[in-house]
Amino acid sequence: MLTRIAVTSCIAVLGLAVPTQAADLDDIIYAPDLPVTQPVEIGTGWYLRGDLGYSARTRGAATNYSVFNVGPPAAYAGEQFDTSSLDSNWSGSIGMGYSFTDYLRADLTFDYAEGKFDGTTSSLLSCAGVVGGQCASIDTQDFEQYGFMANAYVDLGTYSGFTPYVGAGAGIARVTWGALTNDQRCVSVVGNVCGAGVAVDSTHAGEETWRFTYALMAGFSYDITKDLKLDLGYRYSKVDGGAQFSYDAVTAAAGAVGVQSYDNGIEKHEIRAGLRYALW
Repeated sequence: MLTRIAVTSCIAVLGLAVPTQAADLDDIIYAPDLPVTQPVEIGTGWYLRGDLGYSARTRGAATNYSVFNVGPPAAYAGEQFDTSSLDSNWSGSIGMGYSFTDYLRADLTFDYAEGKFDGTTSSLLSCAGVVGGQCASIDTQDFEQYGFMANAYVDLGTYSGFTPYVGAGAGIARVTWGALTNDQRCVSVVGNVCGAGVAVDSTHAGEETWRFTYALMAGFSYDITKDLKLDLGYRYSKVDGGAQFSYDAVTAAAGAVGVQSYDNGIEKHEIRAGLRYALW
């Protein structure tokens, strides 16, 4: 009898406990979903770059200059250099860019280059002591070029780590010409004499101006690592023409004003190599 009572009591207690536990499980299973935090990538696509360039061909040297005649009346006349050339071998740039997709990227760079102008001229003055001789000058002038370029590139797909691309850029450049030196000479049996006097060297102040510039690029990059790329390519660039040098002090004192010569724009065909490093 006692055993039967005990069993009946246990069944009753279990019957009360089971609904309660089931209700608790229902609350856990059907509880409202909690918000799940998803990781967000910030800054993906940014990269740094640095490049060096070597110009296989540089053109745009001044081909003519102005001559001031005191008169009266005072007048200006145009003359041509016998020879003129530009030499601007090395250049460099640093910048930062962003890859929008696997096929499109853009960057902003600071570019720097320097070079030299060489020219020769002939004078109507004869060399003393030399029949048929002419006085002449050898002209030299250095320049610096720096500025900012905004560039865009289209990557044409990656094949075994190599990614060919094409691109274009535009910007502004500051061209700063140093002083131009006229080395006047006429070596003869009686010395360096032109006409009635000794040939005298002269110096012309250089000009500096901001100018529009643009570039076209093509090449390929190679994946050294996941984040580091080697970039090899060709770049054609052109800077608009502008003032190159003014009159020397003696001619300016005689009344000459303004710019004496303008360059024809600095045009380069460069082979460039650089590195691009992905920040994130």
